[in-house]
Amino acid sequence: MEGRELAKGNMGRQNAPRTQSREGAPSELDRVRQAARRDRKMRFTALLHHVYNPEMLREAYFSLKREAAPGVDGETWRHYGAGLEEKLKDLSERLKRGAYRARPVRRAYIPKADGRQRPLGVTTLEDKIVQRATVEVLNAVYETDFLGFSYGFRPGRGQHDALDALYMGLTTRGVNWVLDADIRGFFDAIDHGWLVKFVEHRIGDRRVVRLIQKWLSAGVLEDGEWARSEKGTPQGGSISPLLANIYLHYVFDLWTQQWRKRQACGEIIVVRYADDFIVGFKRKDDAERFKVELAARLREFKLELHPEKTRLLEFGRKVVGHRERAEQGKPETFDFLGFTHISAKTVKGAFMVRRHTIPKRMQAKLREVKAELKRRMHDPIPEVGKWLGAVVGGHTRYYGVPTNKQAIWEFRNQVGRHWHRTLMRRSQKNGVTWEKTRRNIARYLPLARVCQPFPDRRFVVKTRGKSPVR
Repeated sequence: MEGRELAKGNMGRQNAPRTQSREGAPSELDRVRQAARRDRKMRFTALLHHVYNPEMLREAYFSLKREAAPGVDGETWRHYGAGLEEKLKDLSERLKRGAYRARPVRRAYIPKADGRQRPLGVTTLEDKIVQRATVEVLNAVYETDFLGFSYGFRPGRGQHDALDALYMGLTTRGVNWVLDADIRGFFDAIDHGWLVKFVEHRIGDRRVVRLIQKWLSAGVLEDGEWARSEKGTPQGGSISPLLANIYLHYVFDLWTQQWRKRQACGEIIVVRYADDFIVGFKRKDDAERFKVELAARLREFKLELHPEKTRLLEFGRKVVGHRERAEQGKPETFDFLGFTHISAKTVKGAFMVRRHTIPKRMQAKLREVKAELKRRMHDPIPEVGKWLGAVVGGHTRYYGVPTNKQAIWEFRNQVGRHWHRTLMRRSQKNGVTWEKTRRNIARYLPLARVCQPFPDRRFVVKTRGKSPVR
């Protein structure tokens, strides 16, 4: 659904040196991009020297989060920064002579919206630096290969780009059926053998391939026990999103593109963000055949569709009137990237897609805010207010889309109520009045407002003049 303009690199590397004449030879990575674009079958046999370049490692270090949790070695970003140049020089030399060794990943867990625990892998700082540099180099190759409907964890693309593309596809392409698909435990199910084969289609530098194999086989350290990783990539590492995109590029994207061209009888739209993807169909028979053949395709590569989270539903322009005439009630909805998508009509009767915050997501976030307020109960009001302002502001910037104003207002109001209850519990004698809390809310919490434009406006601006890859 979007044009395939070359996305920028993660760390914004300059393509050409700044000289007095402002003219110069392209950067080394820019030459890699150009070569990858000229020949889609070229295998790159000399890439590691880009990775161990001290400048690349330095940029990778400064692109990391300062307050990220340390890995099994306990090394923090600030501590590593003391004597940074010598440490990076030593790391570069170890990479150059093959003495670099990947460390095990520390297992950590974060709560999911449904109450379960999501496993994350916390890598060591040096592994993060090398992975970040490797991603920057490999992006120069793979960003010329990845298709237009792939949005997850790619430079210059984000969740709202995927949401815009989905909105435009649903409203302009005659979609009547939607396949809401989910791959069961995708990041934990990636087969290492297939992944390495896919990487070797483009990467002929055995030293880079061995680097990736080192990270895949480094294992996991949990409660002092080391376990070998036979499959999957640890979520949390810088390299994992790129490896996941490479895997799905060959397993799903290219296959779907060919299926759409050769077997589909009607219009099909595709939007993928990491392992979550939505496929829209004009014809029901196309949708049913695609679902069956997709399941078979995934099984070939050790993956499977989640039976409970994958469903085919009627959704689109003709659905609202059809269900009204048949007295079947409101059309079904589906969730994607934090929003519930709803078939609806405008005041004038035109078809539109309403997007509302998924209630479970909002409630889970409010529970987190409530727990953190309890922990910060006796902190100064300005300090807590500043933190709450950042929470509400971030929530509003993401969920502040047209048709979702009521939900973001409700989130702000609920945060204000939780704050008032917390302030009331600070003292048994002199409780804080609601009027005083209201002044604090007005002072510290930004107003809930729609800050994202209508998808058709932003989408047209971003794709104008580009090749229409649907």
